[in-house]
Amino acid sequence: MPLTLHSIQPQKGASKSKKRIGRGLGSTGTYSGRGVKGQGARSGVSGLQKLGIRQLMLATPKNRGFKSGRIDAQVVNVVDLSKNFKSGTKITPQVLQKKGLVQSANVPVKILAKGTISISIILTDCSISVAAKQKIEDAGGTVVMS
Repeated sequence: MPLTLHSIQPQKGASKSKKRIGRGLGSTGTYSGRGVKGQGARSGVSGLQKLGIRQLMLATPKNRGFKSGRIDAQVVNVVDLSKNFKSGTKITPQVLQKKGLVQSANVPVKILAKGTISISIILTDCSISVAAKQKIEDAGGTVVMS
């Protein structure tokens, strides 16, 4: 017998026929791969229910709580101003950023009254607490609100 493409076959036992489930009593088993009883054994069950929708739901993150859109001000105390600047200096958020006292000049800056100040400074473009304003003005400085 000549060897041609139509005469080539795998050796006996080398390949296995596909399992045909749900094709009558003569097929492989009575449950057709659905197990015994329950929701998964009934008709109309989707693939997600078979895969475990509960595990999928538990694994997805839930958005809980509230995230405020308010930007918190960067805090600088009057004692830091006293240590880092000379008398008569004009202080703005850009100057504070160059000195390394705040991270960004674009984020609001608030001056608080912790410590003492003995130099006179000119403070602009910053929000300030009442006590800090009093300390700066007592030292001979000015606060310009814009």
